[in-house]
Amino acid sequence: MKKVLLLPLLFIAATLSAQNDAINRFFSQYMDDERFTVVFVSPKMFNLVSKISTDDEDWEKFRDVVGGLKGLRVLTADSIADGMKLYKEALDKVPATEYEELLTVRDGKENVRIWVKDSGNIINELLLLVGAPDQFVLLSLSGKIDLDKVSNLSKGLDINGVKHLEKVKTKER
Repeated sequence: MKKVLLLPLLFIAATLSAQNDAINRFFSQYMDDERFTVVFVSPKMFNLVSKISTDDEDWEKFRDVVGGLKGLRVLTADSIADGMKLYKEALDKVPATEYEELLTVRDGKENVRIWVKDSGNIINELLLLVGAPDQFVLLSLSGKIDLDKVSNLSKGLDINGVKHLEKVKTKER
């Protein structure tokens, strides 16, 4: 009986791991490509930054946001000829059953999508995807994420496409 129950649990765990691995593989596939700018901020770095104290009010807001974060990965390319192709390729890798879509915007030729992965009322990961004919951005932010505060993070990062995080607000439950 225990073996019968164990097999479905192992299958579910392997499936969830494989879904997240698809996004990891996408990052890995392009991180050495010179057309892309790659940013990786480790959990240790977020921990160190959250301990820095100053009298600067803007810094304190930024520090408050990064305190619950565990990782940031960004893959971005400007002046790239195949931005929409990359957007569609990445879009196909996002496991729709694992993420909840928060925002979709198409403005002219620019496409923006934002998803979250949560457990209960806690956001564990935010995924941002931007595609245009000459631009591509994929951002994954993990940790304990407060959507009301995440727009402050976009102001502190000088990464093209991250400005779209300002559009995110706490989702109603």
